[in-house]
Amino acid sequence: MAVYTPEYQPTGEEIAVIKTNKGDVRVKLDGTGAPVAVGNFIELANKGYYDGIKFHRYVPGFVIQGGDPNTRDLTREDVATMAASPMSRLGTGGPGYTIIDEYRTNPNNVHEDGALAMARTGMPNSGGSQFYLCLGPQHNLDSGYTVFGQTLEGFDVIKELRAGDEILGIDVENEA
Repeated sequence: MAVYTPEYQPTGEEIAVIKTNKGDVRVKLDGTGAPVAVGNFIELANKGYYDGIKFHRYVPGFVIQGGDPNTRDLTREDVATMAASPMSRLGTGGPGYTIIDEYRTNPNNVHEDGALAMARTGMPNSGGSQFYLCLGPQHNLDSGYTVFGQTLEGFDVIKELRAGDEILGIDVENEA
């Protein structure tokens, strides 16, 4: 699979507003520390890629994960049911390309409560569209996953999200 370099060049001032059926989450994107992940996320958000995608993974006290396009045409109930099955294929979809990992080069790569980070497979440079929000500090992930944002507002929303909840859209403020 091709490794993609986004055209969008972040300024470091961008804020993503992740709109969900449970409320909004405002995240300060780290375009300076993780410019590829941020540029990719903004491009996908601006194309409407995330609209209608459901969160497919919830691990209490760990993460809530979304961004798999395979969930778009499923109902919230179907995703919640499938997420509970170890045989589920949820979490396998992406945009048709991957991006480079930036966790080794990002000086701000710290998984604090509310951190926004790029999900990936066990292979290097395998992130694409899937992301997760940390439900508490997860410093064990610092050396293997790219953090590209930190929640400013909406911690209460993050704590309420579960598998099956929907991303209604993602707006980006302060774009270049």
